[in-house]
Amino acid sequence: MSESDWDTVTYLRKKPPKASQLRTQQAINAAQRQGLAIETTKKYNAATNKQHQTSMNTAKLDRETEQLHHDTVGLEIGRLIQQGRQKKNLTQKELATKINEKPQVINDYEAGRAVPNQQILTKIERIIGVKLRGREKGQALSQDQKPKKK
Repeated sequence: MSESDWDTVTYLRKKPPKASQLRTQQAINAAQRQGLAIETTKKYNAATNKQHQTSMNTAKLDRETEQLHHDTVGLEIGRLIQQGRQKKNLTQKELATKINEKPQVINDYEAGRAVPNQQILTKIERIIGVKLRGREKGQALSQDQKPKKK
């Protein structure tokens, strides 16, 4: 074995410059002197903290009523849910627990504020025993209409 000198350092390979180093003014000038091709692009809205932008003008958005409007269940269905729940002597919290939802969901459905979800409506129909959808709204579910448990 040969004696090694602890003061010398051997580089096996040099790391290529990072992208941020390539964009410095010094690197651009060196590339121009060497005659390399340089591409520059202007980035609009760069370095701004705008992650969510609306596609419509905000004034137009304020005037808009139908395009961004969700359908709600309506007061009729809310009244049916409330009457069916009261016939079974259930509170909103107890009904919510039986269908594995939060009490706020039942509150929204009864107030007519909720966006209709067919799965939740099916669960509520099953518990209170009243149809909430279709032509026969408000009628009791018969035994043959109830979904069979797996």
